[in-house]
Amino acid sequence: MPVNLKGRSFITLKDFSPEEIRHLLDKAIDLKKKKRSGIKGDLMEGKNVVLLFEKTSTRTRCAFEVAAFDEGANVTFLSNSQMGKKESIADTAKVLGRYYDGIEFRGFKQETVDALAQNAGVPVWNGLTDLYHPTQILADFMTAMEHVDKPLDKMKFVFIGDARNNMGNSLMIGAAKMGMHFVAVAPKELFPAGELVSEMRLLAEKTGAVIELTEDIKEGVKDADVLYTDVWVSMGEEALFEERIRLLGAYQVNMDMVKATGNPDVVFMHCLPSFHDLNTIVGREIKEKFGLDEMEVTDEVFTSKYSVVFDEAENRMHTIKAVMTETIGK
Repeated sequence: MPVNLKGRSFITLKDFSPEEIRHLLDKAIDLKKKKRSGIKGDLMEGKNVVLLFEKTSTRTRCAFEVAAFDEGANVTFLSNSQMGKKESIADTAKVLGRYYDGIEFRGFKQETVDALAQNAGVPVWNGLTDLYHPTQILADFMTAMEHVDKPLDKMKFVFIGDARNNMGNSLMIGAAKMGMHFVAVAPKELFPAGELVSEMRLLAEKTGAVIELTEDIKEGVKDADVLYTDVWVSMGEEALFEERIRLLGAYQVNMDMVKATGNPDVVFMHCLPSFHDLNTIVGREIKEKFGLDEMEVTDEVFTSKYSVVFDEAENRMHTIKAVMTETIGK
């Protein structure tokens, strides 16, 4: 059956079938070819979108803006609204829904983006919350499709680190949907919520996916097709650096871990930004306070032949473009 996503919000991958997710990935691949060929798009000509940002951003903002411009849409970036201060989220959503054809939100609470979607009357896209990051997962799976010589449902996808954050949650959901072998390698204190794990394992029974959680690094990464990590401390958790370094120090992605996969073609992925060197203010502060030159991944791995992080970053734009054009485009 043909897939029609017109008018749909994109809040979490839980809301989408495997066929719909595959459709978005295929659409993104087509749009990437179109852009590489220099073909000017018009799929969102005359449309207006607004980007609501509580959290700072490089990839998410730029990907949404360029994707919209490429297909003829107009964009408003809004980070200083009265939403939640002098005006309720529901009222703000109703106002913005009168002005715009689509609304993106990047912030802290999942309840905020849920409320926007319930009240706006137009598609709302989740650019990141503390709970989920669904647009990133589309880019990750697209990148895996480009670099791993296997279909998604034959891949072993391993996430190492803070597995109860938005990336750990969303990768597990995406993997369960697409029938993948997903392994979260983390200390038990940072395993995903048990309720979500149970929900995804129930889904996995239908899709053929395998969902595993383990503290055993060697066993967890064995035969991996993809090694994936994220920062140890998410935005808003900066006071937890000392605790996370204690919990996750042994889970740094380094060349020993890459070799432990036993797969010479394994790829390394990261949603970025990454603390792999001392070329950032925060990286130097961590060095001064804790004596670390690198955190979740070594510079050796980050800059190695295994790393596809910048292809992955580019694919944020193509997959976001797919989401927008399929939900509000011609």
